[in-house]
This record gives sequence, structure tokens and C-alpha cells, in this order.
Amino acid sequence: MKKVELYTDGACRGNPGAGGWGAILVFKGKEKELSGGEPQTTNNRMELMAAIAGMEALKEPCEIVLTSDSKYLTDAINKGWLESWKKNGWRKSDKSAVLNVELWQRIDELISVHRVSFVWVQGHAGHPYNERCDALATAFADSFKK
Repeated sequence: MKKVELYTDGACRGNPGAGGWGAILVFKGKEKELSGGEPQTTNNRMELMAAIAGMEALKEPCEIVLTSDSKYLTDAINKGWLESWKKNGWRKSDKSAVLNVELWQRIDELISVHRVSFVWVQGHAGHPYNERCDALATAFADSFKK
């Protein structure tokens, strides 16, 4: 499997509000930047969309190290929440429905194709790729104000 680094971030102007996401794929020293957004969304949805878009951009199964400043994303995988949600019919431990379920289902499908490790980094702490992803995400969110 090819080894790919994926850096992601989401942003929202208001929550809900105009949102954007940014992703950077790094393979053998080459970088590909991706971004997108929605005029009315939430920050968590944009965090998930960045991960989805990055993984969906890959044309074959890869070994991915996905780095994000989103505890929502990284904890859901690393702490086993996603697996529990699936087992419980997409319900949380308090029996309430999982938010953004259609995006979590897409992530679940993608991580069954790729071998993905999720790494959390502190946001706005000078991590070069995280800062670039944030710039991509905020620029897209800001584009809706024009």
C-alpha cells in the first residue's frame, strides 16, 4: 500500500454558519491541496468533510496517517466511539441519535478501504500543515460572504 499523509481542518463563521474545509495530501514529497464548503453548516460537519474529501481523493487503498485538530474526529475513531455507534444502531451511549450520521457512515466506509491512523494535533499552535488547512478552510468559509 502507498503511504500517504493527510492533514485536515474545518472552519465555520458562526456555528452554524458559512463553513469551509481544507485538506492536504502528501505523497513522496508531493502535495495536493483540496478545499470546499457549504453556505450553512457546522464546524463539526466541516471537520468530517475534510477527512472524507481527502480519503475520497485517493484512487486506490492506501495507508494513511490522518492528522487533525478535531477531537470530534480523532476521538471518535481512537476511543472506539464509531464502533460503538454502529453496534448501537447509530445511537450514542445516552441513546440519542449520532449527529452527522451520514458523514460518519462515509468515514466508516472509507476506513474499511484504507488503513488509517488518526493523529490529533493542537489547533492554532504553529503546526505548518494544520495552519495551511485552516487557511484553506477559512478562505472557503469567507467566500460565501461575497
